Amino acid sequence: MMKIPKTMATQHPDNANAPYWENDGDGFVSSSEESAECVDTFKNLDVEEFMWDFEGKFAEEAVVDRLFHQHYDYFKKNQLGLKKRLTFRIPNIWQEKGYSLIRALMVILTSEDFASDLKFHSPPLFEVILPMTENAKQLIFIQKSFQELAKIKSKMFGEFRKNIKNTEYINIIPLFEGVDTQINAKKILLKYIDLHKKSFGFKPKYLRVFIARSDPAMTSGIVATVLANKIILSDLAELEEETGINIYPILGAGSLPFRGGLSPLTMQEFYNEYLGIHTITVQSAFRYDYDISLVQKAIKQHNKKTIGKSAIIPKIERTKLIKIVKTFEKEYKYNLNKIVSDLSFVFQSFPRRRERHLHTGLLSYGRKMGKTKMPRAITFTGSFYSLGVPPEFLDIGKIGVLKSKDLALIKKYYKNYEKHLKQAGNFLNWQNLEKLGSKNKGWQKIKDGILEAEKIFGFEIADKNENKKDIKKNTYHKLTNELLKLKSNPQKVKKIITKTGILRKSLG
Repeated sequence: MMKIPKTMATQHPDNANAPYWENDGDGFVSSSEESAECVDTFKNLDVEEFMWDFEGKFAEEAVVDRLFHQHYDYFKKNQLGLKKRLTFRIPNIWQEKGYSLIRALMVILTSEDFASDLKFHSPPLFEVILPMTENAKQLIFIQKSFQELAKIKSKMFGEFRKNIKNTEYINIIPLFEGVDTQINAKKILLKYIDLHKKSFGFKPKYLRVFIARSDPAMTSGIVATVLANKIILSDLAELEEETGINIYPILGAGSLPFRGGLSPLTMQEFYNEYLGIHTITVQSAFRYDYDISLVQKAIKQHNKKTIGKSAIIPKIERTKLIKIVKTFEKEYKYNLNKIVSDLSFVFQSFPRRRERHLHTGLLSYGRKMGKTKMPRAITFTGSFYSLGVPPEFLDIGKIGVLKSKDLALIKKYYKNYEKHLKQAGNFLNWQNLEKLGSKNKGWQKIKDGILEAEKIFGFEIADKNENKKDIKKNTYHKLTNELLKLKSNPQKVKKIITKTGILRKSLG
């Protein structure tokens, strides 16, 4: 079997700094720059896989043509599909129109033709990621649709390409996003394996399963998300034992704790938390907001790492964890509903880093909380941080009412929870939280929750006074203070968000 990549670069727009390779230095990566970015990621960072996003953004459809034409010698030596992978994240047609889906599938088919003509490895593209996977039938539908499209193309253009027939099978990577979907993923995958056998006459040779980390944090909070991540990892380990099918989990983690806490400086911390993750996502902030030597070292480290197996959670504890997930999710949503309207001005001024169109599905622009339109997870996270109140604290109030055995269970399965609270606490502006709380009781409730959690954990999460000796922290406080005063000046708010993003080494 082919080697499964361990590092996957993505186009998540969470970088505060401009990419090191960018000529204009404005930090915005246009769709025309992304093919060059892909090659640079392969060449200079030695990332093994690049996720090409057809979902929620404008995507360059001639990507493989550009790569092979403009970098022929490189890809002759580093064959796409063997040494390097390009994997499309396709649109979920149950959530949005299928225009981009058809385009993406045709690119896969025509890229196979081009690779064959060049006598390169063929097919160069053979896997797709389905976001917002909800059931097994969706996965089978995509695979069958690709099969039919391949047959039609071969029939239509066969006379022009004698003895060459397109591959009719595509591997599919389900991306499980919501906490409920992650908790039920094993059932979905068992059904998928059964349907796959009936549809194609064999079971999948292996499964790559993509676990969302930042989108569910936005919709359900950090504690609920991390515990749901642990449940799905446990269930995947159990599924592998039961079916004999090798499973390779992917975790879509960003740099800030709320979005996963994966950066070049936190590799060991991440390994301790997420045993069993095979492939990590190396997002834009990871690549561009740290010194390139640190980035290269971290990627090299993971590419060579021996991946362990996730522990299987006992059924009794699994049941208790699900109850805790629901408890913290409820607290988070209640608090978010009370305060989210106060962030509208920040959401609207957030800096753009990629060419995107209206998003649909789990985190659609059509989704509202009260009268406030909800943004993407990166905008959401960066806005809270730039205001000086990281979203890690939106569900912290439940700590004060937990039974000791439930708190012990959280600490057991969310190993870095206290460390993440301290990290987020470095960017908490207590004065801003008090000002917001004086006008909105929702913020006051979050403040009270932090104070109660500090008593229980026995350490100070946030400095209650500006630390004049810590220049970086003091600068951050001044910027967040200024942002709170500039509601009517979007351009200045935008600049402050970027400045605070550079200090925290991630836009969001």
